[in-house]
Amino acid sequence: MTTHSKIYIAGHRGMVGSAVWRALTAEGYTNIMGRTSKELDLRNQQHVLDFINTERPDIIIDAAARVGGILANSLSPYPFLMENLQIQNNLIDAAHKAETAKFVFLGSSCIYPKFAPQPLKEEHLLTDSLEPTNQWYAIAKIAGVKACEAIREQYGKDFVSLMPTNLYGPNDNFDLETSHVLPAMMRKFHESKSSGEPVKLWGSGTPMREFLHVDDLAQGVLFAVKNKLPDYLYNVGTGTDVTIKTLAETIQNTVGHKGVIEWDTTKPDGTPRKLMDSSKLRSLGWAPAFDLESGIKHTYDWFISHQDNYKAISLS
Repeated sequence: MTTHSKIYIAGHRGMVGSAVWRALTAEGYTNIMGRTSKELDLRNQQHVLDFINTERPDIIIDAAARVGGILANSLSPYPFLMENLQIQNNLIDAAHKAETAKFVFLGSSCIYPKFAPQPLKEEHLLTDSLEPTNQWYAIAKIAGVKACEAIREQYGKDFVSLMPTNLYGPNDNFDLETSHVLPAMMRKFHESKSSGEPVKLWGSGTPMREFLHVDDLAQGVLFAVKNKLPDYLYNVGTGTDVTIKTLAETIQNTVGHKGVIEWDTTKPDGTPRKLMDSSKLRSLGWAPAFDLESGIKHTYDWFISHQDNYKAISLS
């Protein structure tokens, strides 16, 4: 692959896709392409086949997905399962049929069992039951991982899956009904500074979570683009985790909020702990650059400059 190789980023306007685009551009890649959902419906198999056959990208990076937090998954289980299956399967199959040289599939740490040993290793996949609150999304992503593995095993193609831990950063979703925990907290603390209302957070605050700045994931994708990785599945994380309570306090301090936090213990906590072992990818040369405090500060600065344009996801 060269800096002139044709690269298609599916989901190029999302948090992950836009971060990958920035990373590739900064590295000197000049032939990057994307399509909006209006220009190309990734759920439509024939449209995807026609597009890939016409454009013939050398590399496809699948950063497209229907995503959301616990509430969104609970309210819309069928779309979270079916639409993600459609998007990834159409892209993977079209890439295979068009003889695309490299395919990078992006998933999530939720593919691993709820009570898998900590830290989560790649070999823990499919060893136990999933976390019920996001199982629909997880099952779809597992199917994508296994599809890429099957193509790699049967045809020897360079199809690789990267599974990031909880992501945050510029272009995140800050809609309170559909966002994940970190951006939802950031918006709540920011708005509470003006309103004076208590910040109400779900659960007990005791679960442990790991958070990765999206620009660090983008560097992992860039690493996979520039190198032929020897295995089919790699975790991408920081290797450290914090309690949700510590996360809340870190965001509170960054935002400059001085008010009250109320924990609603009637709401679910989710998985007790979810720390990833990313040593396999680290051993090849990738490493994250952001610690949690600097990453949250970077994200909040972006949020302040874009707060009139919260990204929302429809639940219909």
